[in-house]
Amino acid sequence: MACSVSSRRQCGPGDGERPLHVHPRVSPQGRRDTSQPVIPLETLRAAPKVLLHDHLDGGLRPATVVELARDLRYTGLPTTDARELARWFHASAASGSLALYLRGFAHTIAVMQSPESIERVAYECGEDLARDGVVYAESRYAPIFSTARGMSLQDVVDAVARGFERAESRYAITLRQIVCAMRNRTDSLEMAQLAVANRDRGVVGFDIAGEEAGYPPEKHLAAFQLCHRENFSIT
Repeated sequence: MACSVSSRRQCGPGDGERPLHVHPRVSPQGRRDTSQPVIPLETLRAAPKVLLHDHLDGGLRPATVVELARDLRYTGLPTTDARELARWFHASAASGSLALYLRGFAHTIAVMQSPESIERVAYECGEDLARDGVVYAESRYAPIFSTARGMSLQDVVDAVARGFERAESRYAITLRQIVCAMRNRTDSLEMAQLAVANRDRGVVGFDIAGEEAGYPPEKHLAAFQLCHRENFSIT
């Protein structure tokens, strides 16, 4: 989520910015290994990279969350100070508690409830990844979570596509979508149909997400069978 859940746009607990250093190697005995130099962060960023597992709703900029919450009149944030929010997200993600870890997604999803907000999040995703040296990325999300205020599933996919296309037009990056169904829901076939129908709009895969215990893949067999018939990728 913002600043800490995703591999992209991670930040330190202090100010919501990207980290200023790369952690040194640690030996199996827990001692810091100083025999090899630490690679400077800017060197790592400059190297071209491919990112195949990213969560669109897991890497929003804290300042963006605050601004979108204001625009959408969402009042559930723990704080409206961007730096404090960055620290809150970081602490939740690093707590070791799954419940606390997932708590942040409630806030990021809450501010992704309009075409404009989703397009902005998607654009900033591409912008941040490109600045980190990513040249190709597949970002997954569950469209159903952005329909609470009346958007259709197709509206959501279209908004993500517009944001990605804007980022691609400005930066040297290729961005693709992966549509997720939730394991604890019964609409996975509809999500798979949505994914397949948008293969020409940049959707390259179908996924099931959420708690695994009690929700095996067999409960979503029809969705996987559709993808198989359509020669559509699953992950």
